[in-house]
Formats: sequence, C-alpha cells, structure tokens
Amino acid sequence: MNMMSAPPASDKKFAHPGVTAKGERRAQVALRKLDTLWFNTGTLCNVACEHCYIESSPSNDRLVYLTHEEMCAYLDEIARDGLGTREIGFTGGEPFMNPDMPSMLETALARGFEVLVLTNAMQPMMRPKIREKLLAIQNAYGEKLTMRVSLDHYSEKLHDEERGPGAFAKGIEGLSWLSDNGFTINVAGRTLWHEEEKDVRDGFAALFARENIAIDAQDPAGLVLFPEMDEEADVPEITTACWGILNVDPADMMCASSRMVVKRKGAEKPAVLACTLLPYDARFELGTTLKEASSSVPLNHPHCARFCVLGGGSCSG
Repeated sequence: MNMMSAPPASDKKFAHPGVTAKGERRAQVALRKLDTLWFNTGTLCNVACEHCYIESSPSNDRLVYLTHEEMCAYLDEIARDGLGTREIGFTGGEPFMNPDMPSMLETALARGFEVLVLTNAMQPMMRPKIREKLLAIQNAYGEKLTMRVSLDHYSEKLHDEERGPGAFAKGIEGLSWLSDNGFTINVAGRTLWHEEEKDVRDGFAALFARENIAIDAQDPAGLVLFPEMDEEADVPEITTACWGILNVDPADMMCASSRMVVKRKGAEKPAVLACTLLPYDARFELGTTLKEASSSVPLNHPHCARFCVLGGGSCSG
C-alpha cells in the first residue's frame, strides 16, 4: 500500500485492514502454500470451557455440522488445482459429536493426506462404535493419523476449573486408551496459569509417566503449549516494520500455510476463513472456495499479534 493514498488513521486499534491506529502500514501475510486445510466440524461440544477460543459448548451451534459431502468438495479442489496440501485438520467444538466424523476422517486418509484431529478424548470419542471405527482406521493408516488431546493442565484441580468437574479423569481415560492402542498422539496444554514453561513440561512429564502415556513432554511437538488470547487486552498492532524488529518471518505465520472451512448456521454453503481462531469475524472470511481464499491476510485482530506473531502459536502439526 502506498502511504500517500492510505486512509486516515483511526484512534482505535485494529480498525482498518491497511493501516494501524498510528497510521503505519499494517503487516499482511501472503499464502505461501496451502500446507494444512482445517475443517471445523461444528461448534457444538460436550463441555463448555471457561476460556474456549471459539466459545464452543453444548448449545453453541453458530457453526453447524459440516458434512462428508461438503468436505469432499474441498478435497476435490485440492486435487484438481494441484495445491499440494499435506495435512487435513479437524477441529470443533468436539469433532466426534459430528455424525460424519468417522467417514470424513477415513476419506481424508484414503486420499493420502496426513490427518490431525483435535479432540478432548471424552465421551463422544469414547463411545464403543467410535472406538471400533477409530481402531480400524488406525490399523489401516497408522502414523498418517495424529490425535491431539486437549489437556489444559497436568493437575486435576486446574484442568477441572477450566472444563468442569470430572473432566480431567475422563480426558485421561481417553488419552490412555489412545496411547494403549498405539495411536500417534500429542497433547495440547494451556498457559492460563502463568507458570514457567519448564515447570509445565515437568508437571506433564510426571503425569504421563504416572499414567503410562507414550508422550515426551519435553518435545514441543509432543506437548504443544498454546499462548493465551484476550480480545480486551491491550496488544500492539503488527506493522510491516515489525518483521525485522522482532526477527519474525511472515512465512511462519499460520495464515501463510493454512485455511479453515466452516459452515455457518443458516448458510447455503461453507466458507473458507483465514484462521482457526477467528471463526466469527467477517473480516477473515475469504470466500467459498480455496482459490478465492488464496489472497493475503491483513493482521487486523489482537489474536494475530498475541497468539501468532508474539506468541509463536500454531494449530497445525
């Protein structure tokens, strides 16, 4: 953008896609390659976490269940246009509440993609029919499938403060079942409690050893610790100069290599978004096809700064 033709700066942060409140050029991220395509299977969840990134709950159906047929249309587009996508991710809500989840999972794997599933490993995943299907899929595709279990904290007390009484025990039961049956697994923890990273990893390491769970808590890929976001917090806007100042490469941002498909309640067809963390912000809806969604993304939200640029967070495997 030529600053001579830029609109006047606003006194409010994150108000304009091209310029910051101070009138500086806002950073944008170009899609380098669609390495990961996420499918949000719906925002319904069996629990309502205190600090859920996208407010999933047993009653939130703002994003409705995506269907197997709708998913396949995007996989067809990847094949037709030779996009070279490596990974398909499934998130929610809780993906295993969606009745099409087993068929979507199997189809994505059968088409040769690596697949990452974000789950709380609780009752929806632990239903006998789902476990039977998962075992068959794991037996057929092995390490092509990774299950990432949300376990906010290594202590039952703090985890249950976030997810409700009994959630820790149920999550451990599901995680142990996955580990015992040879699934490729990792855990997603949270940094809500402002502990030193070493203490968090050591706490999870002790938990995994106690429960005989096959995860190396010292491995950042085995235990993924997500930075927290607060839309009301005062965070800096990211300008084009910030890349050099912070020594951060825009190619490392999530939106440089991924997109997410959602189906909004009442919508005729799914939409493609720039980010897994911003499902309700219309500014980050890029179109209905992957081709339409290949445009650059202005970093025009506090989450862009806090989670991605400053926090180094990424949902992808």
